[in-house]
Amino acid sequence: MTNLAIIKNKFVFLTFSGILVIASVIAIWQFGLTPGIDFSGGVSWQLKFASVPDRAELQSFFPDGLITPQDDGDVMIRLKDITEKEKGEKLAELSKRFGAVEELQFKNIGPAVGNDLKNKAIWAFVLVLITISLYVAFAFRKVSQPVSSWKYGAITLVTLFHDALIPAGLFAVLGHLFNAEADTNFIVAILVVIGFSVHDKIVVFDRIRENLKIDGGARADFNQLVNKSVNQTLARSVNTSLTLVLTLLALYFLGPANLQYFILTILVGTVVGTYASIFVASPLLTLWK
Repeated sequence: MTNLAIIKNKFVFLTFSGILVIASVIAIWQFGLTPGIDFSGGVSWQLKFASVPDRAELQSFFPDGLITPQDDGDVMIRLKDITEKEKGEKLAELSKRFGAVEELQFKNIGPAVGNDLKNKAIWAFVLVLITISLYVAFAFRKVSQPVSSWKYGAITLVTLFHDALIPAGLFAVLGHLFNAEADTNFIVAILVVIGFSVHDKIVVFDRIRENLKIDGGARADFNQLVNKSVNQTLARSVNTSLTLVLTLLALYFLGPANLQYFILTILVGTVVGTYASIFVASPLLTLWK
């Protein structure tokens, strides 16, 4: 059976996580999350060209727009605003310059709607974290020695925030370098990461609870008991995460280009969440004792 000295070396693992969290906070503070049209309002215009034009040439038609090439000759153009008259003129100019142009999608979201969606997304994120933490505290209500049940919930809250913050920091860097936009897909990806991560943490915590019953609760050496519990669930955590990671890698490299940032967010969050379940949540539990 695997017997890694995880709790003995907890400060190494916690320091590594702390560095990632600080780097993520700095990235978000420095670059911010580039809001997508869903949150900021504006126009999303998807066009299909018979012959894909050079990005620089296309940018000259939309000097204030964000040009994102897609698959199979599709191009996504994001603008602050455009009237129906301007839209018709632009289509005529593009057809004259680059040949046949087909409009695949045109979406116009007002700033009020975008702001409402942003507020709802923030509330959804906060409520999910709080609800999950309260559920964990309730589920472990019969565990009072040597760590109170509410501490399980509090540590779950801290580690889930850790799991969401690091992918968000990465997304801030991608937004700065490659104009990756934080839209509703980004929020969904973060919520998926949280859902997967909490499942992994509950499995580890539940094994700790079972071993407390077997080894005598408060009379047991808590550090050794937690280390044993983590090692007992280590193979399960890694194997479960690995199957998801392999699937996400296939989707990232072979799937549609417009979902790559969505998939990358879940991929990074899955890896970070698995790491936190093994090397962050349980060590924090021993520290808080």
